[in-house]
Amino acid sequence: MKQAFLQFAQVTKRLGKNLAVANASFEISEGDVLVLFGPSGCGKTTVLRLIAGLECPDSGRIVLGGQCVAEDGRNLVPPHQRNVGFVFQDLALWPHMQVSENLEFVLASAGLPKNERRERVMQMLSLTRVERYADTFPGQLSGGEQQRVALARALVSRPRLLLLDEPMSSLDAELKTELLAELKQLQKRLAVTAIHVTHDRAEAEVLAHRIAMMRHGQIMRLEETRTLTARPD
Repeated sequence: MKQAFLQFAQVTKRLGKNLAVANASFEISEGDVLVLFGPSGCGKTTVLRLIAGLECPDSGRIVLGGQCVAEDGRNLVPPHQRNVGFVFQDLALWPHMQVSENLEFVLASAGLPKNERRERVMQMLSLTRVERYADTFPGQLSGGEQQRVALARALVSRPRLLLLDEPMSSLDAELKTELLAELKQLQKRLAVTAIHVTHDRAEAEVLAHRIAMMRHGQIMRLEETRTLTARPD
């Protein structure tokens, strides 16, 4: 088995009086896709926020790329230094910025020289098939187009880990099927390690190399999928 790229080890997190994540553990190998699957409120989003550094674990440790980024009540590495891309459930595109500006802002924040940003932005918009909307505002786009832009923004900085929090939950079945196929091919092409949150079993089986079943903040079981077992080493 490949060495773990991400280790989420015995992590517990309370949000107020609620136990959101309860002594949860799992690992992901580099280049693989883990799907967190379970009902609403079971802790899936909190797991993503802990990995991204938007929340701090009460106990346990999170190791990313061999570096401990959080442990026992402390975030050791801030979010902007973790090199993680995040697609939020509501997509969280900045409505006052054009599509290209949404991506360029990410690169500017990462310190990429201005003369390199435009080329990188257009390459990623092309990969996600929305380059024609570069000068359009997000509110002028359809739901599927906004989803592609959000994915492009998450990937433009070339993150080592991609987190997706039910980004397709509001799409109709036909569009979701189309975008899932595109997302699977894009992940394979870029070889980015990813965690995808969903409560849709069919969606999980399309994307995952491994499925973590969550309930009441706990990882109840881990399932290998046919996608993983059929892959060549």
